[in-house]
Amino acid sequence: MVAATTRSAAAAPASGPAARKPLYKVLYVQVLTAIVLGAIVGWLWPDFAKNDWIKAMGDGFVKLIKMVIAPIIFCTVVSGIAHISEVRKVGRVAVKALVYFEIVSTFALLLGLIVGNVLHPGAGFSGKADAGAVATYAKQASEMKSVDFVLHIIPDSVVGAFAQGEILQVLLFSILFGFSLMALGERGAPVRTFIDDVAHAMFGVIALIVKAAPIGAFGAMAYTIGRYGPQALGNLAGLIATFYLTAAAFVLLVLGTIAWFAGFSIIKYLRYIKDELLIVLGTSSSESALPQLMEKLERLGCSKPVVGLVVPTGYSFNLDGTNIYMTLATLFIAQALGVSLTFGEQMTILIVAMLTSKGASGITGAGFITLAGTLAAVRPELVPGMAIVLGIDKFMSECRALTNICGNGVAAIVVSAWEGELDRNKLAAALNQDVDPSDLREAVTTG
Repeated sequence: MVAATTRSAAAAPASGPAARKPLYKVLYVQVLTAIVLGAIVGWLWPDFAKNDWIKAMGDGFVKLIKMVIAPIIFCTVVSGIAHISEVRKVGRVAVKALVYFEIVSTFALLLGLIVGNVLHPGAGFSGKADAGAVATYAKQASEMKSVDFVLHIIPDSVVGAFAQGEILQVLLFSILFGFSLMALGERGAPVRTFIDDVAHAMFGVIALIVKAAPIGAFGAMAYTIGRYGPQALGNLAGLIATFYLTAAAFVLLVLGTIAWFAGFSIIKYLRYIKDELLIVLGTSSSESALPQLMEKLERLGCSKPVVGLVVPTGYSFNLDGTNIYMTLATLFIAQALGVSLTFGEQMTILIVAMLTSKGASGITGAGFITLAGTLAAVRPELVPGMAIVLGIDKFMSECRALTNICGNGVAAIVVSAWEGELDRNKLAAALNQDVDPSDLREAVTTG
């Protein structure tokens, strides 16, 4: 009797607000501290910060995360589709997601154009453009073709897609495999159970890897500041500040309005994913938080099929931060070089950017490459001006990644609500912090 009472008392906190961990055990506090320490080390001891081993801390953590992205996407998508009884539902979710992506991406592009025209961040800039500095990016951009992008979605081999971590290729195979497993009916039950178990095991691996997030964030931030230095900001600080403020306005106003219509608070949502945002800030890669984001969205009440389809697809088709960057940076470069763009040319930029932003997913420096592709298509004489922003692209990429991950998370919630498969009780409990969103181990053991 006493033992039963003790167990009941111990279990009671689970139904109320989550028990608070000591601050030094909280992941986002650890990551934030590591980012600050990394910036200080990079600033005061730049030679030490540029050491290959310091750089390897950040690169190693990102590689650890990327190591498990392909199997997690495969397990999540296959499991989600295999548990659906009708094929039409998968197609319906995909169509809704793509429509949502295009609408929100257009808002992002328009916001960049509006801010660039109102604030004129490039006016009076005295920088010099060096065509040679951006030759590699311009060459890659000129080689991008729509047909190549479509063909690239089809892997040469399934093993190759997993080995190279090609998200869209893995997603395509996962969808096909999921439909095949769905068609097997009861005969496919053992395979579905096995894949579900593998998914839980993979999230267990993620729970272990994220413990190294502070080390990765320290190394990445120390190397970035040591390599580029505070002076890299210089008279480009205005562009950086404009971009960060524009991205913040997009998240709070555009995504905030969408969230309000969907029935949740964008502020509470950002607080819910603060661990992932800080990991992205430290590593400058939105992929470094993709597995944790997918797990948290499921715990937030989103259905597994929606998360499995929307989030990986969004990493190629819903790049809100990249879209803002392309239009804003294009106007900055034009203003810096004294080139006047007509309204028609700016509308052409919007259309071209909408296409080029889909063609460079998975490429290192994708944001910079898509910018080169947009400039080359609209006003080729602006391409050399990319050298002006080349030195600060590392700082811009962090904001692009942060905005992208915010947009993809909101997309999954909205499409789940659109499908009528959003658990409002889970959503309220998680956003009100009645459960601990940082404890991935709990999700693995109880899922």
